[in-house]
Amino acid sequence: MNLKKYLVRALHRLQKGPGYTYKELLVWYCDNTNTHGPKRIIKEGPKKKLIWFFLTLLFASLVFWQWGILINTYLSYNVTSSLSIGFKTMKFPAVTVCNANPFKYSEVKHLLKELDRLIEAALERILQPTPGNVSDSVSPPLDLQLWNQIPLVLIDEHDKDNPVILDIFETNQTAGDNETAASSETAGDNRSSEGNETTMYNLPALCPQCSHQGSNNCTYRNFTSAAQAVTEWYILQSTSILSKVPLHERIRMGYQAEDMILACLYGAEPCNYKNFTQIYHPDHGNCYIFNWGMDEEALNSSNPGAEFGLKLILDISQQDYIPYLSSAAGARLMLHQQKSFPFLKDQGIYAMAGTETSIGVLVDELERMGYPYSDCTINGSDVPVKNLYSQYNTSYSIQACLRSCFQNHMVEICGCGHYMFPLPKGVNYCNNEDNPGWAYCYFSLRSSIKQRQICIDSCKETCNDTQYKMTISMADWPSEASEDWIFHILSYERDMSTNVTLDRNGIIKLNIYFQEYNYRTISESAATTIVWLLSSLGGQFGFWMGGSVLCLIEFGEIIIDSLWITIINVISWCKGLKQKRARARYPDAPPTVSELVEAHTNLGFQHEPMGALPRGKALPPEPGTPPPNYDSLRVQPLNVLSPDSDAE
Repeated sequence: MNLKKYLVRALHRLQKGPGYTYKELLVWYCDNTNTHGPKRIIKEGPKKKLIWFFLTLLFASLVFWQWGILINTYLSYNVTSSLSIGFKTMKFPAVTVCNANPFKYSEVKHLLKELDRLIEAALERILQPTPGNVSDSVSPPLDLQLWNQIPLVLIDEHDKDNPVILDIFETNQTAGDNETAASSETAGDNRSSEGNETTMYNLPALCPQCSHQGSNNCTYRNFTSAAQAVTEWYILQSTSILSKVPLHERIRMGYQAEDMILACLYGAEPCNYKNFTQIYHPDHGNCYIFNWGMDEEALNSSNPGAEFGLKLILDISQQDYIPYLSSAAGARLMLHQQKSFPFLKDQGIYAMAGTETSIGVLVDELERMGYPYSDCTINGSDVPVKNLYSQYNTSYSIQACLRSCFQNHMVEICGCGHYMFPLPKGVNYCNNEDNPGWAYCYFSLRSSIKQRQICIDSCKETCNDTQYKMTISMADWPSEASEDWIFHILSYERDMSTNVTLDRNGIIKLNIYFQEYNYRTISESAATTIVWLLSSLGGQFGFWMGGSVLCLIEFGEIIIDSLWITIINVISWCKGLKQKRARARYPDAPPTVSELVEAHTNLGFQHEPMGALPRGKALPPEPGTPPPNYDSLRVQPLNVLSPDSDAE
């Protein structure tokens, strides 16, 4: 009950403020607000009142329109990039060096023997095409099992309407059975079909997993040169063979650090192959990383200039290259951050044999703003893709994410993993024996735009990144005048032999150094801040309506008063509804005061001893007693709390 009285008093006090109705409240606001315009509406004459009402409404609409634009601009979270140049002692980058050839041919020749015989016979047939089965004229006979899984074919398109498809190891056949598969093929086109893939080029052609003779289910991939198709075919077949070789065997068949790194000097300090960390890279075999920072602190560069950088002499042993697998000779190298995995195929550069390659380095540091300004990640923990390169204990990168995403999709769709990427647990690499259709599945997945878009949408850039800009120059090394004694010394130091075992085709010298200690920092900052938003909102409000923050508080006050008036009206409506229901329940009107007085006048009571007077009999008045004066009768009014009462 006390709570009810308190609420009623509170409502009454609020009613004493701006007014009891919405109209009174609006008039009070227009008369007391500090905003320009509303005062003129209630104080001017009829004509000016209409003009000022229109102007106030127009400018208020402009204010809200500008506010919407400003808030939308703020919520777009745009950034601005700024470039600053600093000077400091910097960490020397991690340097990864690999051989362009992944394995020594002398170590893997027994595994690739049949494959080499097939490719030699195919090249002979391509260069001198003659009818007949070549496999019958070769001694010993060729094992065509590998060939039938991914065959090469020749396409003669002199007659566009009737192209001739020729299997290199079979007799000529016209387009009869294959017309639907080949008649519309041109250089550079790809066509998908169920379960098979054929790689074609205008003269010879390649066909993964397609027993194409009489088959209508070949997918042709066109090349413009036989060299491209042969290299593609050899990579596919060697991938299938080498995927079954254990990792420790593949490491053994690659180039060892003590054979590849002949000399090392960092600044004024000597170093050797023991200062390098070995990792196995699927594209390049054994790779060696200097200053990776995994086990020891990263090295700082004491001064800029070639004399304070890293100097290396490498032996790539070009005479032991796999002839059909590696068509380029040299060293593959990459500069990257400490504890990051080197993706040499995408970001590496070649150093040519017989040259001294000098690489001057400049550093760019990128600092991106995180959510909500950009969708970058700090360490990859918020990326939905499982990072398969985490087994190397390396940091997150978008290249690692994209490759992990592709490998996960290939395992899910093809049932096996590609040899060039790390494997998830419990999964094997693809090969022709266990996964006959892996080549078609791989090419279909690689050319799928949908798959690429899924991986791009799932992976994120790192918020902080360091990029190394390189200036490369080369010169012949060693010179003709000095090559004799240099090769003698290097051969003796490596093999303890007085015979020269090195030559210009296998020697590379590298100089890697900071050009200067100036570094550039490209950082992002918010283009719009909360301070910018508030000042812009206030500027628009003040310009169009002469308002301020206090005017907004006044507007908030009138909204609160409107709510209280609404509450009072709702309560009054509820009370009226309750009274209507009560009258409907008791239709007879209650007796009035005059009716009660009249009934009391007509009713008299006579005093008798207890038990002597019959019940209901009135007592006569005593002698000398004046009759009652009913005119002095007053009725005490009900104590009803009026709206203006402040009684406690």
